[in-house]
Formats: sequence, C-alpha cells, structure tokens
Amino acid sequence: MAIDRAQISEPTGQAQSITTADIIDRLIRFEGPPEQFLVTLLAVQCRLAAAEAGAILRAGDDGKADLLSIYPPLPEGATAPVWLAHAAESAGEVLSGRATAIKSLHEAESLYGQPAKKQLIMVPILSAGGVRGVAAYLIHSGDATVLAHCRERLELSLSLLSLYEMRLTLQRRQLDLARLRMAMETLSAVNEHDHFAGAAMAMCNEIAARWQCDRVGLGFLKGRYVQLKGLSHTEKFSRKMKLVQDIEAAMEESLDQDSELLYPPPDDAAYVSRATQELSRRHGPMNIISMPIRRGDSPVGVLIAERPQDKPFDLEQLEAMRLTCDLSTARLVNLHASDRWFGARAAGAMRKALATAVGPKHTWAKVAAMAVFCFIVFMFVAQGDYRAEASFVLEAQQQQVVPAPFDGYIEAVYFEPGDPVLAGHTILARLETTKLETQRKQAQAAYTKAQKEATKAMNEGKIAEAQIARAEADKARAEIDELNRQINEASITSPMTGTIVSPDLKRKIRGHVELGEAMFEVAPIESLRAELSVPEDQIADVLVAFDVAEAEGRELTGELATEGRPDRRLAFVVERIYPVAEIEETENVFKVRVRFQEASKGLRPGMAGVAKIHIGRRSYAFLWTRKLVNWVRMKLWI
Repeated sequence: MAIDRAQISEPTGQAQSITTADIIDRLIRFEGPPEQFLVTLLAVQCRLAAAEAGAILRAGDDGKADLLSIYPPLPEGATAPVWLAHAAESAGEVLSGRATAIKSLHEAESLYGQPAKKQLIMVPILSAGGVRGVAAYLIHSGDATVLAHCRERLELSLSLLSLYEMRLTLQRRQLDLARLRMAMETLSAVNEHDHFAGAAMAMCNEIAARWQCDRVGLGFLKGRYVQLKGLSHTEKFSRKMKLVQDIEAAMEESLDQDSELLYPPPDDAAYVSRATQELSRRHGPMNIISMPIRRGDSPVGVLIAERPQDKPFDLEQLEAMRLTCDLSTARLVNLHASDRWFGARAAGAMRKALATAVGPKHTWAKVAAMAVFCFIVFMFVAQGDYRAEASFVLEAQQQQVVPAPFDGYIEAVYFEPGDPVLAGHTILARLETTKLETQRKQAQAAYTKAQKEATKAMNEGKIAEAQIARAEADKARAEIDELNRQINEASITSPMTGTIVSPDLKRKIRGHVELGEAMFEVAPIESLRAELSVPEDQIADVLVAFDVAEAEGRELTGELATEGRPDRRLAFVVERIYPVAEIEETENVFKVRVRFQEASKGLRPGMAGVAKIHIGRRSYAFLWTRKLVNWVRMKLWI
C-alpha cells in the first residue's frame, strides 16, 4: 500500500486531506520496497515532529556511518548539507552510548555565545543484536519542552521500522514455506517412481505445471556431454530431433560455465548465452532458465525451463525451482546410477575410485596414459615362454601291413579297427577257396591219370611215353602244392602283436582283392610318436634350441594337444629334425619327429592337433611383435 507523499508534506490544519492516524495506519500496512518505506517513514516522522529534514544512517564495518535514506531527497549532484555531515560525525558517539542524543547545530552566521536555533535529534536504531544505525532529525527550535515533545514522537514513530521489518520477515517466511511446500510436492511425485525415466518425466511435468512453463527438460551428464533424459509431456523423443539438439546445446552452455543462464539476460549479465538465444529464436520466442544440478560441488545435470515471452521468471520462482532441484538431485542421481546395466555401473564405480587417486578431471585419460606406460614397461621387462607352434600327426613307431596273399574274393572279416590281435595266432579274415579247391581236385585227378599212364608206359617198355607222363605228373604235383599253399594262406593272420589301425574291411566282403593289396594295418599303439610340421620362419629358432640342448646334455621338450582332447597336454622330447623342407598347403615346413616322455592312453595313429616346442624365455615385446618385425624386415630389407 503506497502513501501519497504530497498528503504527508501538507501543513497541519483542517485543510489536511487525511489525519495523522490514517497516515500511520497506512504506514503500518505499507507493502512497498524498503527504500521507499524509509523515505516515507522519514516524511511521516518529520511531519509528526515538525522537523525540517531527517536521515537514517547505518553503522558501517569501518566505524563510519553510511547514509541509507534522507528526506527531503537531495537534488542530483548536490553536496551533503551541514546538518547531515554533523550527524555522520556524531553517529559513532550515539552508537556507543545507545541512547538518544540532542546536538546543538550552530549556523555560520550565529554570534559567539548565542544559543543555537536548530537542534539535531539523533535516535539509535536498536535490535536484538545491538545498535544497527542512527536516525537523525533537524528541528528548528531551541525550546527544551518542544524538543522533549519531538524526541518522544520520533522515538515512538521509529518503532514502525521494526514493525515493517517483522512484516517483511513474516512474508519472507511464508514465501519460504510456499517454496518448500512446492519443492516437497515435486519431490513426492519423483519418489513415486522406481525407475529413472519415470522420475525424470514426473519432475519435468510437475515443474511445468506449477510454474506455468511451456516446456521443461532434464539432462544428465554423460562423459563430457549432456544428454536429454526427460521432457515434459513427451514420453518418447529422439536425439536426432533438432529441438532436442538445441536443448542439449543450451544445457551444455550452462554446464560449461557452471552457472545459471537466464534469457533474455539482465543488463549486468557476465555469462554467454548464445546457444540459449538460438533455442529461443528457433522454438519461441521464449523466456528460458537453465539451472545446473549439482551433487556436492560437482554438476551432474541441467534443468531447463521455458515460458512465454510475456511471463518472465521472477526471483521467487527461480528460488523455488532451485530448491526443488536441490531436493530432488539425490533421488534422481541414485535412480540414474541404478538403472544402468551392470557394465556401466561397474565402470562408473571404477572411475569414481580412480578419480580419488588421479583426480576428478580427465580421469579416464590419465588412467589410460598410466596403463599404456605400465604396459610398455611390462612388455620390455617381463619375460614369457617362447614356443614354436606347429601342427602334427600321430604315427606308430612300428607298423605292419598285411597284404592279400593272392588274387581272390573276401569271404569273411573277423576283426574291426581298434581290435587287438596276436602275432600268428589270430585269423583276421578269410578269402574264398571254392575255386582253388576245385582246381586242386582237377590237378589231383590229372596227377593220378599221369601216374597211371607213366606206369603203363614203363610196363609196355615205352620209355619216351613214360617220361612224358612223369613230367605231366610232376606238373600236376607242383600245381597241387601251389593250390594247397594258397588255400592255407586264405586264412590271413597278423604278423605282429598290436592293434588294427586300418579302415574297416567288412565293407568289402565279397569284394575282389589283388595279390599284394593291403588288407590290414597293425601297429602297437602303446608306443606312438608324432611328426611335427614346423613353419619355415621358426625352424631356425628350433635348430638353435636343439643344438643348445645337446651341448648342455639335456633334451629339447615341448607339449602337444590333440583336436579331440584339447584340454589334455602331452609332454614330448624332440628326436630328429629333418633337413629337407616339404610343402604343405602352399607353405614350406620342416618335419620334426618327437616321442612321448610317458605312455599315453586314448591316442590313435592319425590323430592331429597343435604342438609347441619350448625354445626359451623372451621378452613379451619380442613374443608379440616377432612376426610383424620379420615381415617389415623382409619388405623393407633391413
């Protein structure tokens, strides 16, 4: 409620438009700013006490008095009047005395010893914490009764300042309670959600509804950039949208400067709002406020709110929004951290722990540099086993082929691959002998006939015919012996004790075999060896290691694993390195024969896998860059 100063300044009398009680009542209910209240209060007091002028001085930190308000106001550029300078000089005495003082004010033209025509009444402004200032009033009177009356009125009316301050305090508390209530209601809406997306949406919607905003966005820091996580009244949005990109740019502008950005900016603004201005121009025009959200001293996100151009944000609204953000930050940060997948949460926890050691700025870059340095040192200092890798095939140390004894057909097969056999006692298979037996009967008949003809010729004295008949008998006898041999050999036996390692012959029953054709392969599988195919680029290292081992009186060793049992490592000893290279799949390899250090069960000839020969200890830099270095040397010829 404003008071017309013209009414206050009118002279007392019946022509006065309002009474003194009305003026004081309006002053009690005054709702203007403190500066206007002080001037009005001085005007009322000057009227009540018939004072020419008045001023309120504040106690400064340096012991001097600072002018807060003066009535009547001084013209622009005017110097301070004499009474005001005298009041400023005497303020310290009044402040220390804490009691009203009346100071005589002599004018320059006054005669020496003449009583002062003007008096300066200085009333201390007291509070619970002490003396806050002094109110000085110029009274044109030297009568003690008049001065006492004026002093009483001034002291009583000065209490209106305390009433005004109490009312301001009460209003401020009411505003604080209103802000707190709105913030708590917004926090309650956020707490209703267990997931970050829902909580962010609820916060944006609540702020938009309570502060009449057209659009409210919430962004969280991800790495070095801000990502929009929630937008009021919008469930789904894409980061490819131009609106989203402009909002994120405005958020990053606020976060980079770590300050609140208000657009349009005030005249004394010291921040840059280029991206915020672009957002307002493209999607407005709008009044925009960007507030960094902090947890502790570190910003974690940005809240941005937009209102129509005719509804600017005032200080009370900004304070309420700031309080809402402060109260909701902890809940939002916890939900944002817990809603991420396990790997992101683990990386965040690791970064937080590392930030304690290396600092919060550029944590990952520092850790990466340290890791690279440690890795390089490890490569050149630490050593590992250098092993030559080669493919291999298992083979038996002794192996016997059982051939077909004659041309014929297979009648029966009694053993399969993997069956054990004994030398000379186990019949492996049988060839058909029906044709041979028929031929033997025919030969026996021819032999008997030739014998009879020879005997008859001898009895008749036909010597030549008898000799011819005996020759035919010998021929038939030789044929019978050959047929008997073939019939006896039709039952095929193993020449050695071992295990059948050839393919299954039962598939060829009734099939034809030729003389000398391999029917079975028998080998003692308990004594196997492997033949390694070492690549050409590693054979030189193997030869050097083999020679060193022989010179030191030890054996060159290694390990191998078959494709069927990759989890089983078998130790071996290098026996021989063949000096001639062979071509396997367009690659030059050298054969290296090895034997097992101990008997191994479950292995069969023909099994393949990977073998590694222990060459020695080398640095990891050599092990990991050997092939690349050799390739560069060959290409650049260095």
